[in-house]
Amino acid sequence: MAEIDVLVLNQPIHGMSPREYQSVLANRLPDKRVELASKPSEYHELVAQSRIVTGFEIDAERVKSADDLELFACTFAGTDHLPTDAFAANDVRVTNASGVHGPPAAEQVMAYVLSFARHLDRGWDQSRDGTWSHYRADELQGATVTVVGTGAIGSAILDRLDPFGVDTIGVRNSPSKGGPADEIIGFDEFEERLPETDYLVLACPLTEKTEGLVDESAFDLLDPDSVLVNIARGEVVVTDALVSALKTNNLRGAALDVTDPEPLPDGHPLWNLDNCLVTPHNAGHTPKYWERMADIVAENVERLDSGEDLRNLAQ
Repeated sequence: MAEIDVLVLNQPIHGMSPREYQSVLANRLPDKRVELASKPSEYHELVAQSRIVTGFEIDAERVKSADDLELFACTFAGTDHLPTDAFAANDVRVTNASGVHGPPAAEQVMAYVLSFARHLDRGWDQSRDGTWSHYRADELQGATVTVVGTGAIGSAILDRLDPFGVDTIGVRNSPSKGGPADEIIGFDEFEERLPETDYLVLACPLTEKTEGLVDESAFDLLDPDSVLVNIARGEVVVTDALVSALKTNNLRGAALDVTDPEPLPDGHPLWNLDNCLVTPHNAGHTPKYWERMADIVAENVERLDSGEDLRNLAQ
């Protein structure tokens, strides 16, 4: 019988203290023992006493030595960095942070798209220079926005696009499952729909299918007045092809919250392009991160107790 119901590993997310996470969880689960492993040196002993462990990483040896461990609640949306074989061998289930990033990531995408539509970059430049000079801007209404990935983040983006009067195309592995877009297509139709795409938004996981998805041929198919937004993973886009498209005006602009390589090194060509906005992988930042993670973990404590299927089950 596990002595600790939920163990929080001391692994900060976006600069936020895990101590706050432990406090929120303790308030949500007043009848459970919720502890914080404040030092890595404590991990081995405390993990072995725990029913649920939550953090963004754990090594295989600690999983193997934890006989009472039933669930690892990953605080990242992606779980491909975790020791999946050790979890499977020890019958430990894994959940992820899917949904935690949805609202802030979708808001950041809307900020990118509206900035390009209204040419706010030029407005900022003129404001800093103290220049009053009219310039032409576009409208988002009537544009076609293609969102690759219709999971929690992609769906949140599509929901926020809906009031703007745009045509939306969602791209997913199983188009028959539908989604909150005007049209849902599979990856086999992706390139076919690029010529009509005004804004291409990437919000998909990195898989064999999506790695290098936006390559030189994709940029050739996109209209030169289109815009790329990437909040997925840097490797979904072929960087050299992107740089070439931006330099030759074969692409109007790009907003990148993720890059390949990441972080983007000093002197990289993307830093010096006026039509490229780079942000430091912060689209998912939110002061409500721990609250939303606590929602997932607290709900799954109840589901474990009742034998129900777990929320956000990754494996």
